Amino acid sequence: MKQIDFCKISFEEALTQLENIVRELEAGKIKLDDAVEAYETATALKKFCEEKLKAAQLKIEKINITPDGIVQSEPLDKIEE
Repeated sequence: MKQIDFCKISFEEALTQLENIVRELEAGKIKLDDAVEAYETATALKKFCEEKLKAAQLKIEKINITPDGIVQSEPLDKIEE
């Protein structure tokens, strides 16, 4: 497995690599030593993807316009369904 530069990889690229590793591990196509390394890489990719998703979630806000025309925003988690 090649080393991943997490400064240069996008969320989508990381997710694709993670999916490929999981597929190979599930198919048993990797030798034991390589499987351990692949598992470590997959763990790092999973953590990277989780952090990216969390950061994106924190940036998402609901935008409201009050009856008097004032634009306000509030965190997404305060949206009532």
